[in-house]
Amino acid sequence: MVTKLEQPKGGFNFDNYQRNVALEKKGITFPKMTKTGTTIVGLIYKDGICLGADTRATAGPIVADKNCEKIHYLAPNMYCCGAGTAADTEFTTALISSQLELHRLTTGREARVATALIMLKQMLFRYQGHIGAALVLGGYDVTGPNLYTIHPHGSTDKLPYVTMGSGSLAAMAVFESKWRKDLERQEAIDLVREAIESGIFNDLGSGSNVDVTVIEKGKIDVYRNYAKPNERGVKEQSYKFKRGTTAILKESIRDIVAITEGIEEMDIS
Repeated sequence: MVTKLEQPKGGFNFDNYQRNVALEKKGITFPKMTKTGTTIVGLIYKDGICLGADTRATAGPIVADKNCEKIHYLAPNMYCCGAGTAADTEFTTALISSQLELHRLTTGREARVATALIMLKQMLFRYQGHIGAALVLGGYDVTGPNLYTIHPHGSTDKLPYVTMGSGSLAAMAVFESKWRKDLERQEAIDLVREAIESGIFNDLGSGSNVDVTVIEKGKIDVYRNYAKPNERGVKEQSYKFKRGTTAILKESIRDIVAITEGIEEMDIS
């Protein structure tokens, strides 16, 4: 029988704090969280699925790529948005894409979105989150439009509209306020664009342009750089300086041929 004093206490547990401090003083380094940045979204509308993503790839505080492609091909009837480590998302989707193609050739039928979901979640669960791929999977099969999120540890959700990445809260605020059932195609595209732009302007890890992919029965439209809210404007002033603006303290002109001959003479001797 468990007495009142033996019952576990709620709240945070700091039992290992002193131990961790002692280990850190001995020079043992602890694993640090990898910071990533992206805004990816997806929603179900009247006739299909609309996926969206920003195009900024970061390396710590540096913008490594201003126009990175984050919506990856999986099969003729499905695409997948990736957030997290760029290499992990790209090669994970490429691997599953090849497996789906083999599955299609073996069965002679179009792969279902649920099949891709199981392949992705089983692979990610096997690596226990060490593959940093947070995915939004969307496609159209015999059951109709399907939209899923897949977390790096392998857990999944099936919802009518989803967001992932560091800008997901800003994007979700747009969806929560404006999404409704049976949106028309253009309304869905405009809502996805607004959600991605919300992530771009409110999250430092997201930026640049908006990519959109629309998936319908027997048809997929990929709109690369559908919106460019951060286009560089024309400079208002000229930043060229006139000759002589900067003072020259010393000037020395040397004959390159003479220097080369001197080096050859040194080599011979």
